[in-house]
This record gives sequence, structure tokens and C-alpha cells, in this order.
Amino acid sequence: MKTMRFFETGDPSVLMLDEVETPTPAAGQVLLRVAGAGVNPADNGIRFGRLPIPITLPHTPGYDASGTVVSFGAGVTGLTVGDEVVGFLPMTDDGAAAEYVLAPADSLVAAPASIALSDAAGLPSVALTAWQALFEYADLQACQRIVITGAGGVVGLHAVRLAKRAGAEVIATASGRSRAAVTDAGADRVIDRTAGSAASVIDEPVDVVLNLAPLAEEEFSALTARVRDGGVVVSTTAWMATPSDEARGVRGLTVFVRSDRDQLAELVRLVDAGELRVDIAERAPLVQLPEVHARLEAGQVHGKIVVTPTA
Repeated sequence: MKTMRFFETGDPSVLMLDEVETPTPAAGQVLLRVAGAGVNPADNGIRFGRLPIPITLPHTPGYDASGTVVSFGAGVTGLTVGDEVVGFLPMTDDGAAAEYVLAPADSLVAAPASIALSDAAGLPSVALTAWQALFEYADLQACQRIVITGAGGVVGLHAVRLAKRAGAEVIATASGRSRAAVTDAGADRVIDRTAGSAASVIDEPVDVVLNLAPLAEEEFSALTARVRDGGVVVSTTAWMATPSDEARGVRGLTVFVRSDRDQLAELVRLVDAGELRVDIAERAPLVQLPEVHARLEAGQVHGKIVVTPTA
């Protein structure tokens, strides 16, 4: 089978198209014929060796996968050959930038029926990040007020939709380019992040700050000051500290997304119900993955890209 992998860490040029034997699933594993592999910013960090994720070289990227069940190992139940599935694969394992991929059976759920199977690879990790940030870390409740920074990104749009669905009041920060999309997702108020400090125009206390973008330390601290006593600041930017205010009981929590089959199944249900959208900005063939990584690294990617093993 064809696979895109790297034998050493480094810039996108280390990615090489290779021919390897199709793997055989072990106990608890499923072999998928890949329909799509989601591309994420963390892929760059893993390839560069900058993230503390223990991979074995050579390594195939692509931890968001969609595809069709080809075979499975001992102990796998609830799946049959031909099932169309989607999952968030372990970041330490070889990923879906290939024609076939091995996946833990317990990471897979039925793919959304309302969208193309390849596009379903754009859902798992980003939607799970939004869900877990809102409902596990922040414990967001109806009628609470939340600020979502970086709301125009892929995770941000899911977060806005999920927060509104939960009955929260959503204040979002985004660029002018993303304003219409964030408004369409349901934000009650959109603040232009390029026009100055969001904290300076938020004049009411909020229950939650969800940060999804790099922030200057002073801006992050200013937003934390807008959180009511006993509130929470949640951030997905693990490379920078999440501020807290212990004197006021304001917690600061950093999100580390994990695979969760039940949550993913619910997110798929919401997609098929029309309550969430999987917006794919670009579909690229596997051979173009090095170019996609280079554009991602250069900040030239806006929206979700899915790589497919066929042209």
C-alpha cells in the first residue's frame, strides 16, 4: 500500500511517499481502507519533534481518519466488513495518510450518513476538543456567558455551535474574515480581534473564557479578570500557561483532547441532525501532503483540509 511517512523529524520535506505491506490487525484492531485523513496543526509539531508525543520512526501522520472496515482482529465486536466509520486515532501510532490504516476498534463509530465519507475525517479531534473544553473542563451550563477567543477557527466554530446549543450566551472574538461564519454559527456578539483588546470592550462578567488562539500574556490576564468569582478559564494552547486567579476561585485549565467513543457518536448524531457542520476548506490527494504541511506551517491554511489516498 502507499503511505506518506517520515524517517526523521524535520520540516515538511522529510515527508516521503512510500510503498509498504498492508498491515494485519491484531486483537482489538480494525483495518480500514482510508477515505480521508484530517490534517491538523499538531501534525506539524509531531513531524518536527516539538510535541512531547512518543512516536516510532518511520511515522505516518493523520490521527483523524474515516474509511471502510476491511478486516478486524480478535475480540472486535459491533463492526462488520464494509462498515463506514470515523475515529480519532492514537497520536503515537501510524495514522491515516495512507491507503490503509490500523485503528483501535474502541476509537471508531459509524460515520455521518449526511456527508461524504472522506469529509468525515474533518470531524473527530476538533469536535472532541470543543466538546471536552466546554462540557468536561468548563462544565458549561445553560444561561451562562462564555467568551470564545479564536472562534473563527475549526475548533472555534464547533465550540460556538455547541455552546449555543447548550443555551449559553456566546461572545466570540474573530477576524473580519471569519465574522460572518462565527455569526452564522450562533455567536450573540462578535468582537474583531484585530481591532484591539477584547477585554477592553467586555464590560460584563463572564462565567467562562475558552481560549483557542495564541494570546499575549497581558491580554490573557485581562480576559481572566473579566471572569466572575468561581468561574473558569480553559485553553487549548498547551505551549502557554493558562492563567487563574486563586484568590477569586477562578480556575485555569489546559485542554488535552482524548478519544471518546460515546462523545464522538453524539457529535456524529448532531452532524446528521443538522446541528453541527463539517466544513472542509480543501480536499487534497495524498501526494500533496508535504505541500499541505508547508502551507499549514506558514499560516496559509484557513479551515480544515482532508487528504485522500486517491487523486
